[in-house]
Amino acid sequence: MKDEQRQFLSLLTMAPARLSVEQAAWVLNCQEHDIPILVQTKLLKPLGSPPPNGVKFFATAELMELAKDRAWLARATNALHQYWQAKNLRRVRRSRSLAAA
Repeated sequence: MKDEQRQFLSLLTMAPARLSVEQAAWVLNCQEHDIPILVQTKLLKPLGSPPPNGVKFFATAELMELAKDRAWLARATNALHQYWQAKNLRRVRRSRSLAAA
């Protein structure tokens, strides 16, 4: 764990009300690029109605509750596994089709 992450997580007793994508990933112990996947699969909801390419923020209280919910963590983990498995399969198929051509 990075020092910046450790320092941030130690401050969560007096956490800010909203967190950035990077901070949300730290709380959920996932990668920053996983957060859009969780939003896309409707397992995580950003605050307000940001445009698709806009900056997204997440409620700290909600993230802390989700981090304690074993069932939600299992659904999120499964969604991430399925996303990356499908993406890797598409990559393999594309490379095979290029090699066959």
